[in-house]
Amino acid sequence: MIKKILLSFVVAFVMLMPASKADEGMWPPFLIPKMLFNEMSDMGLNITPEQMFSFAETSLKDAIVSFGGFCTGEIISDKGLILTNHHCGYGQIQSHSSLENDYLNNGFWAMSLEEELPNPGLYVRFLVNVEDVTAKILDGIKSNITEDKRDSIINARSRELTAKAIEGTHYRANVRSLYAGNFYYLFLYEDYTDVRLVGTPPNSIGKFGGDTDNWMWPRHTGDFALFRVYTGPDGKPADYAKENIPLKPKHFLPVSLKGVKEDDFAMIFGYPGRTERYLTSYGIEYNLEMMYPIRIDIRRKKLDIMEEAMLKSDKVRIQYASKHARVANFWKNFIGMSQALKKHKVADKKRELEREFIAWVNKDKKRKTEYGSTMKLFEESYAGERKAQSFLFIHSEALSSGPELYRLMQMGERFLTSLEENSDSPERIEMHAQRLKAGAERIYENLDLDVDRKLWAAMMEMYYENVAPQLIPEIFKDIVREFNNDFNKFADYVYANSVFADINKLNAFIENPDAEAIRKDWAYKVVVATSEKVDEVAESLEQYQVMRSKAERLFLKGLMEMKPDMNFYPDANSTMRFTYGSVGGYYPADAVYYHYLTTIEGIMEKEDPTHHEFVVPAKLKELFEKKDYGDYAENGVLYVNFISNNDITGGNSGSPVINGDGHLIGLAFDGNWEAMSGDILFEPAVQRTINVDARYILFIIDKFAGAGYLLDEMKIVR
Repeated sequence: MIKKILLSFVVAFVMLMPASKADEGMWPPFLIPKMLFNEMSDMGLNITPEQMFSFAETSLKDAIVSFGGFCTGEIISDKGLILTNHHCGYGQIQSHSSLENDYLNNGFWAMSLEEELPNPGLYVRFLVNVEDVTAKILDGIKSNITEDKRDSIINARSRELTAKAIEGTHYRANVRSLYAGNFYYLFLYEDYTDVRLVGTPPNSIGKFGGDTDNWMWPRHTGDFALFRVYTGPDGKPADYAKENIPLKPKHFLPVSLKGVKEDDFAMIFGYPGRTERYLTSYGIEYNLEMMYPIRIDIRRKKLDIMEEAMLKSDKVRIQYASKHARVANFWKNFIGMSQALKKHKVADKKRELEREFIAWVNKDKKRKTEYGSTMKLFEESYAGERKAQSFLFIHSEALSSGPELYRLMQMGERFLTSLEENSDSPERIEMHAQRLKAGAERIYENLDLDVDRKLWAAMMEMYYENVAPQLIPEIFKDIVREFNNDFNKFADYVYANSVFADINKLNAFIENPDAEAIRKDWAYKVVVATSEKVDEVAESLEQYQVMRSKAERLFLKGLMEMKPDMNFYPDANSTMRFTYGSVGGYYPADAVYYHYLTTIEGIMEKEDPTHHEFVVPAKLKELFEKKDYGDYAENGVLYVNFISNNDITGGNSGSPVINGDGHLIGLAFDGNWEAMSGDILFEPAVQRTINVDARYILFIIDKFAGAGYLLDEMKIVR
């Protein structure tokens, strides 16, 4: 049960809030202010707060899961069937695909429980309990304490509370801060690790429109996939085993065939990853100048290399499908963020608020004592981080998430360290050897050495050309001299000679490691030198990050005092949230209006057999020509996607769109281009969530895939 202290905080918090705007805010469902619920009821919500969220009885929250920690999913049957996005399950779909069974291009549908495919490493997470531990975390911490000491106390108390919460249980727990460290909550979770792939449409449906349509409206994408949660025979979480049985959930969402109309109530539950709604103008300018440009450039280069190879080889296409999708998604996101932040003049709007804050602080001596240094801390922290220019972003994009050989060498470095530290413990050495071997096998399974060699050459060159001269590791002088400033020549040498560029040589090395030989490996030397430089730069920047953390806490605390009549919801931080609003279109530009629904006719209008992103499956065209839509059309029209003004971000992918009766009407999968700055400033006139219509999902399962038996286990509301 939620502790009394949490309930008392809710009461106090509600006193600070007016009626909230219908579309803005990712609200913790365990903090549902009465005014908020009343507004939702006026808009069309027909269930009680307890039916929405409760620890005492079953509620909507019991059907919502964190899918792998990076997306959201929902239970839609009494047999543990999970609905999530196609792009959320893309890594698993890719891992099961091969030239013989190309599930990416052809789709996959298990026609029985026995045909469902296990996914090692994938889990789903249910929220079990939440407790306000603010008093326990912050008790006795004075305002004049150093940030290092404050963090040390908070971390120690968090570990103690977490350990106590899970003692004697199979649960997981963590303490997370809300409102920039002004409040703390203990979250208790239950994880299930036997999650099997049930069905997925082909890319030509699940990714229809590809990168071209990504983040765009109008959209015509069937972005969904089905998984199933299994338990041990006793109903408790268990790793994969043949004797496991489908989960019997506490609650599952009925699926509605009623469709949507303009202004219909729409609520979304999920696990949004991260927003920065209280980011200052200093942060926006830093991102625009130091982060987005270099990340866009490096990602574009990686995409060019992968795409060239993927177009030439089906094997490479399958191997790199998931990697390419991850890189491409945020490549376009960074472009959209940059454009939207400038177009909407977000930094100027933030500066206006900051001037208001400074004026408010200066009107009162006590406020000057507590908040007078806040904006100066922001200014100095970002100025300090600018000293490193874009170094950490360059390293992350070009090296840490660049060529796979770099990641392999990082694993090798850890293995060599274990050899030195555990020379008297053969058992521990063997354990680390097996970890390296297993990790290498996973990487090599989806590795094309020629593609990786090209990535190594390009990423090393981009690193060298873009890192500030004073921060370039000394080894790059040796590379430039030894290989005559030719990074392709350097890559050829590395991939011809490195033990880690040959799986057979690597396995032989693991069986009989030669530390001195590896230390002479150019790839190893690069990894060591660049990793040491990262540690050096990160340590030099730590003081500025600590400074900014304090500033963020003071700024939000001060804003809440300055604007007692404003609704302050906490930034998203991968904890459960809900957002509510309504279905409706918008004006993206002067004299242009976007309707809130798209149809199968739009798919046919976009069809382009010569472009892999706009291929339409023959079976779908046949159903279209015959108008064979079954019960899933409305007045002869089959709807595909719709938009609503719900407030979401990354992590909400796969979240259910729920109507006023608690029934699933759609599946959230994207945001829109005109509001790409939405993680920092909500733009109510244009910000929209793009959703797959539930009827289109059922149509694809039934009519296209012939897997109508899956509908038999759902509760279909007509």
